Amino acid sequence: MAAVIASIAHVAEVMKYGRLIIGLLAVVVGLWIIVGEQMSGASAGAVVNAPVVTVRAPVAGNLRMPTRQLGSRVAQGEVLASVENPIVDRVRLDDLLMEVRLEEAAKAQIASLLTETRSVREGLVERTRIYRTRRLEELRERLNHAEARLAILEAGGAAPAGSDQQLLAAVEGESGSLPAEPRLEALALNHARERVVVLRIALQAAQAHVFLGDGYNDAPNAEQRVVELDSEIAALASRLSEAEERTATVQERVDRERIRVNGLTGGELPAPVEGLFWEVLEANGVNVQRGDPVLRLVDCQAAMVTLSVTERVFNGLAIGQAAHFRPGGSSEVHDATISRLAGSGASTIYRNLAVAPSQRHLERFDVTLIVPTLRQSSAEGCMIGRTGRAFFEARPLDGLRSLFR
Repeated sequence: MAAVIASIAHVAEVMKYGRLIIGLLAVVVGLWIIVGEQMSGASAGAVVNAPVVTVRAPVAGNLRMPTRQLGSRVAQGEVLASVENPIVDRVRLDDLLMEVRLEEAAKAQIASLLTETRSVREGLVERTRIYRTRRLEELRERLNHAEARLAILEAGGAAPAGSDQQLLAAVEGESGSLPAEPRLEALALNHARERVVVLRIALQAAQAHVFLGDGYNDAPNAEQRVVELDSEIAALASRLSEAEERTATVQERVDRERIRVNGLTGGELPAPVEGLFWEVLEANGVNVQRGDPVLRLVDCQAAMVTLSVTERVFNGLAIGQAAHFRPGGSSEVHDATISRLAGSGASTIYRNLAVAPSQRHLERFDVTLIVPTLRQSSAEGCMIGRTGRAFFEARPLDGLRSLFR
């Protein structure tokens, strides 16, 4: 019995010291977590920021801007306003348009003349074809008869008695087309042979498109006229090409002048970026000059996080270093990268940003983070002005936080 009591007392003493040891371990772990969380590199006053884009008037004119709620979402390319210049100078454009019409009229005249000349040429070509065909038929027919007469004479046939004119008609088959032939049969045979040879020569020449016995020309008048028209058609075609080039040149000048006039006339002002309608700088209906700022947009696709840190933390940072950003009121942690270390008093870098720094922020050291998830999320990509904290070192509870992401 005494041994049991002693054993129980020993166990109680061991448990007493065990509880003490466990308590000490819990205190140490708690102090380690608290100190680790507080001593790790962290920021103060981290805020989601973005650059501001100013939309300016491209020309001088009257501004037309529909009413739009400040802070509303704007898609890239969406029309925000328009500028119209009612007194733009169009004199040069009108002169060029008149010059184009004159050049087109001259081109149309040359084209019409060219078409008419080609039509006349086609008619003459057809007449020449008919002439050649009929002329060849005539020569072949005359040659056939001449060869037949020659065959009769060579076979011993005699010319009938009568006058010289009757003898000529019997030999040639023509009345009055040749001079009177003598009654000698030898001369008649010689003349018949001559006619055959002459007609064969004429037929061969005609087959080569050279016509003999038509005066001093070796081609019909229609064919000679076709040659002349070919030269005229070539000249007209050259003039037409020149007129087309002149018209195209003037048209190019018209296009350039129209672009210039349209640019001076004005037009719509599209949104250059996707973001928020941030600030109105000119009222609807006012007359603006070229280059005047009209409105400002926040570029949500270039969202960033601006923050300030202590000098000790700042000196341990480097561009490209990994970091983490946790928005206020949220347990979600976003991966980030340090993109700029501006240091102390960096007020000038905020001139084109949506959220300006506080005086307390400027007294510390400025850091800028790139947070890709803020740019990629369409629903939260424009959390401009939302605050949070940024961390640059590992903390004791990071593993536990990752379980609740």
